[in-house]
Amino acid sequence: QLFLAESGGGLVQPGGSLRLSCAATGGSLESYAVAWFRQTPVRERERVSCVAIDTDRTFYGDSVKGRFTIFRDNDKNTVSLQMNNLKPEDTGEYYCAADPETLCASYAGKRPYEYDHWGLGIEVTVSS
Repeated sequence: QLFLAESGGGLVQPGGSLRLSCAATGGSLESYAVAWFRQTPVRERERVSCVAIDTDRTFYGDSVKGRFTIFRDNDKNTVSLQMNNLKPEDTGEYYCAADPETLCASYAGKRPYEYDHWGLGIEVTVSS
């Protein structure tokens, strides 16, 4: 059973940076597509970014393109999300999700039901 745990959230001022990490136990994240989702009280859970199995092909939502970077560290069995130039609208609960079969593309892997494994989430607040 794969277990995921997020870390690295917190409070940051607009324009600042945070790095979220998703650490896995019970399996190797190399064998999973991994995504980061974001949810707020007024918006449903939406995919922010994902990284594909094996190829390291990545996808970013339009709202974070050019500011966020997703990357794997296979030695640490983690997938991280580097978030730069943060904006107040980036505020939310961030979840990492993994699935061994889901694709990572603009047309696939963007719905929560496509992922079998989830972390508990971590809060990110961007505010002055």
